[in-house]
Amino acid sequence: MAGKSRIYFDYNASAPLLDDARAAMIAVMDIDANPSSVHAEGRKARAVVKKARRQVAALVNANPDHVVFTSGATEAAALALTPHYSMGRAPVNMSRLYVCAADHPCTLEGGSFRAEDRMLFPVRDNGLVDLPALEQVVALHDHAAGLPLVVCHFANNETGVIQPVDEISRLVKANRGVFVVDAVQAAGRLPIDISTGFADYLILSSHKIGGPKGAGALVAFSDLLMPMPLIRGGGQERGHRSGTESPVNLAGFGQAAEHALNSMDEWQDVAHLRDQLEEGIREVAPTSVFYAQGEKRLPNTIFFSLPGMKAETLQIALDLDGFATSPGSACSSGKVGASHVLAAMGVQSGEGAIRLSLGLGNSAADVSDFLQKFAKIAERAASGE
Repeated sequence: MAGKSRIYFDYNASAPLLDDARAAMIAVMDIDANPSSVHAEGRKARAVVKKARRQVAALVNANPDHVVFTSGATEAAALALTPHYSMGRAPVNMSRLYVCAADHPCTLEGGSFRAEDRMLFPVRDNGLVDLPALEQVVALHDHAAGLPLVVCHFANNETGVIQPVDEISRLVKANRGVFVVDAVQAAGRLPIDISTGFADYLILSSHKIGGPKGAGALVAFSDLLMPMPLIRGGGQERGHRSGTESPVNLAGFGQAAEHALNSMDEWQDVAHLRDQLEEGIREVAPTSVFYAQGEKRLPNTIFFSLPGMKAETLQIALDLDGFATSPGSACSSGKVGASHVLAAMGVQSGEGAIRLSLGLGNSAADVSDFLQKFAKIAERAASGE
């Protein structure tokens, strides 16, 4: 963050724009042509888009031709979550959508599926998908009506819990289903290889990995089965998503993806900082409640409650002390309310929880500064001030 006058602990909401992503965007700003134009200027713009497609594909080991650029992860989810697919010229119907109850709002909304054609499957109290429950509902699916479409997050945006996506995939495939994985939080922090076929589609976001806002992608394992276009028009993105591509945004997205792939090992250092932060919070506020702490989580995420203080009150106090944090998801137009993730885990918390999500830009000094300020806040909360 500029000047480091404030400390940013909200990487799960949005990562700061990387210097090399910004440089890549500035370098192509003078390319004024439409990437669909066939003249030399248009071909130059098209080359920028193609490079970005290769860079994003490399992040998840995909075929570049299977990357469909969108305006963000929400649009990618809307594109994938539809009853209407095609295999070549033949229509393929997805008759029911099965959504993880702890998913992000962009998939919980169910895309184009009617409410009566959507079903939630539960998570256990540790935040992991209840595999027997999922298997039961998918096994009962009526294939005569169409195929089951299952969507689940790779890693939870609030708790950081990493789902057993390989096991979920085997279960879905055994029941002739199609599996969409929201990989927004996992991409760049965990190795992802769609070439193994564990997912039929991955949802990605540019700004979660240090690229610009306004870019995302739906990445397919194969282009044999594809959702019907959500946006029709000029046939860009091989007909899967019409609309003139933005070379500037995609240059930044591609560079961020390349940086993420090359920096994967550095998240071990972030995990060490995260552990120091958790330990420090326990020391200064022993009554703090941590959620899903015993499970495999993203290397950067802490989700906890401070008894006696509402999550939004704690966030405001931290904000005034110079820390950017979040009470759960930041994708609800600034709304602060009960966490649907905690509710899905069976947690009855009237005070809510605060999320600290670190990134490669954080340091041990940031952790030390936070703990010093947090100790004073926790002391006030304990005294009832």
